[in-house]
Amino acid sequence: MAANARRRYNGFMHPPANPSSTAVPDGQFIPPPPPATFFARAVVRFIDWVERGIARHAVFGNPPVYDPARFPWIAEIERDWRLIRAELDAVLTRHDELPNFQDISVDVKTIQRDNQWKTFFFLGYGRRIEENLRRCPETARLLKKIPRIKTAFFSILSPHKHIPAHRGPYNGVLRYHLGLLVPEPRERCRIRVADQYLVWEEGRTLVFDDSFNHEVWNDTDGRRAVLFVDFERPVRFPFNLLNKLVLSLAVFTPYIREAEQNQKAWERKFYARR
Repeated sequence: MAANARRRYNGFMHPPANPSSTAVPDGQFIPPPPPATFFARAVVRFIDWVERGIARHAVFGNPPVYDPARFPWIAEIERDWRLIRAELDAVLTRHDELPNFQDISVDVKTIQRDNQWKTFFFLGYGRRIEENLRRCPETARLLKKIPRIKTAFFSILSPHKHIPAHRGPYNGVLRYHLGLLVPEPRERCRIRVADQYLVWEEGRTLVFDDSFNHEVWNDTDGRRAVLFVDFERPVRFPFNLLNKLVLSLAVFTPYIREAEQNQKAWERKFYARR
């Protein structure tokens, strides 16, 4: 419980005041101190309880990795994946101007501090990034097919990038990766989720629960890019309603609000240089 509380306070409630205190050079993750105030502790206890209920009442159980066939909309997106790839290729012509993940989401500094993980956001906790969506109309069209989508962006890793072991803040969403640009040798571009090692394939999908410990390697000489999506996890009543409540309140946390301001600041600079 205590370890979960420290993890969640860092990732869901608020970013750490000093991110450097939660990361060490060898990539091991040291959780920040637990929440200090009574209110914060009460919120963490409530979310812990909701998470346990979600795990028990999840429609497809509680595995670390899911069969994509459980989600009928995936086949339609995979069928048109080359349209998304073409829009990604256009975005990558300005690769060096894309924001590093931690430039948008300060909390990511606990696992990422270089310029080797770039992003191009379409949605962030339900907020639409309109100019980016206009720039990628086919991607925007296909994102509408994902039920209860919360976050979506192009996630771009540079050659020889490693993302150290970490866990997401909350199990009320599932993560969807559509492989768009996968360098060879493919087996050296991989993700570990719990004790399962997976590789991306262009035009194919991975679905997993990022609240399980996971880690990423791109041990190749090429870039790896995926369409990265979080969508609301299918959960039975009454925890589906509690999950919606938690997700709807997340947008009011300082962590999410700061990310929104950082995204807006990047957009102004990026589109001013067109």
